[in-house]
Amino acid sequence: MSPIEIEPGRLFVGGQWREAADGARTEVVDPSRGTVVTTVAEAGAADVDAAVRSAREAFDGGTWSGLSGRERGRILHRVAELIRENADELAQLESLDVGKPISLCHAVDVTNAANDYEHFAALAHSLDGSVRNTPMNALAYTKREPLGVVAAITPFNFPLILAGSKIGPALAAGNTVVHKPADETPLSALYMAGLLQRAGVPDGVVNVVTGTGPVAGEALLRHRGVDKVAFTGSTAIGRHVAATAGEALKPVTMELGGNAANIVFEDADLEKAVGAIIKAFVFNTGQFCMGGPRLLVARSVHSTLLSILADAVPGVPVGDPRDPGTVVGPMAGEKHLKKVEEYVDLARKEGGRIVCGGERLDLDGGFYYKPTVIADLSNDSRVVQEEIFGPVLTVQPFDNEDEAVALANSTPYGLASGVQTTNLARAHRVADRLQAGIVWVNDWAMLDPAVPFGGVKDSGYGREYGPEALDAYTRVKSVVVSLD
Repeated sequence: MSPIEIEPGRLFVGGQWREAADGARTEVVDPSRGTVVTTVAEAGAADVDAAVRSAREAFDGGTWSGLSGRERGRILHRVAELIRENADELAQLESLDVGKPISLCHAVDVTNAANDYEHFAALAHSLDGSVRNTPMNALAYTKREPLGVVAAITPFNFPLILAGSKIGPALAAGNTVVHKPADETPLSALYMAGLLQRAGVPDGVVNVVTGTGPVAGEALLRHRGVDKVAFTGSTAIGRHVAATAGEALKPVTMELGGNAANIVFEDADLEKAVGAIIKAFVFNTGQFCMGGPRLLVARSVHSTLLSILADAVPGVPVGDPRDPGTVVGPMAGEKHLKKVEEYVDLARKEGGRIVCGGERLDLDGGFYYKPTVIADLSNDSRVVQEEIFGPVLTVQPFDNEDEAVALANSTPYGLASGVQTTNLARAHRVADRLQAGIVWVNDWAMLDPAVPFGGVKDSGYGREYGPEALDAYTRVKSVVVSLD
């Protein structure tokens, strides 16, 4: 399959490409140039209904759930192989759609997507139950069963990876899926629909509906034929998703917003710490729920580290994502760029000092913003407390370990956190106290599909990746057989 085959941008329902029922279409914009590259179908309620019905028929018919875990795993392994075989096309699509550097798409997005499917292919073999010892004269055992139709709703920043983190475990467990990608970045989802079909996933098992959140997303969320919702997105929308799904008593897993703190203690290796700090806030142009936009620094090294960042950050290569040397590409769209501008303007009004950056970068008509470091803000500043979702870093000093932990835990979020120290005892001690789903020590964004990931507090609940992910896509049935 090639990008040309999905150029018409049709919906993928029941194994067939089709236009939206009302013929509606929406534009896809290249954020590096601000130009329209193609259009895709804009699904309405009728299209979502057709997709859910297709998924329901496939589930009830047992074309996927009826396969053994080993057979499902074999097909998912083939998906991983096809991702690797089509790595160039997928990387180009992701770069064009999201604006992320092509080198990043190859090294992170495509690689991790293949690893995800490979990981869940192996887990498909391990959906075991257990025999329970009871005082009854009976044989009691448990078995794990798929839930049914899964609605997978994914955001704009990591389309390929975040789709795989939901579709992979859902399929491994025997469910069927209706996937609604972000309206800004639908291209890799459409491409993957074709790869899944080529790998041997039966028609109707995975369906893709492109469209807006208020129309297609809402119709999918409220559809009575959906048995479970897997959502990644903002905390505000997550609250709505949870409340709506709760009305129908549908299980939900949600990976929501983040505003992680990266703590640098006085004994940290500053050379290594600087690399982790910069990666934590410029990776994916800061459009990264698990990014580290809050830097907490021991007062004794605060001034030194600020000076190092003032020299180092402006040297990070920002530019055309098609250039292999680019590290930071454009924001994914005009609205995301304006949001970052508004927060930096607010920082100035709140007394913040712009150490570097703080303005747009005029380049090819794209949505670029210079990586920005801000000092001298109070902890109750909105710029510190709220999720900016852009290449902006705030820097705050602390005087002792207790204060560092208190500052790190002071926002409503709890997705990720970081500790930079050479003191092993301190690393474990502080990690235990941080309110976050994952803590990185002496680096940032070390991720693997074997390691569960998810948030606490306003960053959501449930875990993706690891064997824990399959818990969210199965239910346990108990069987008790009398031996009298």
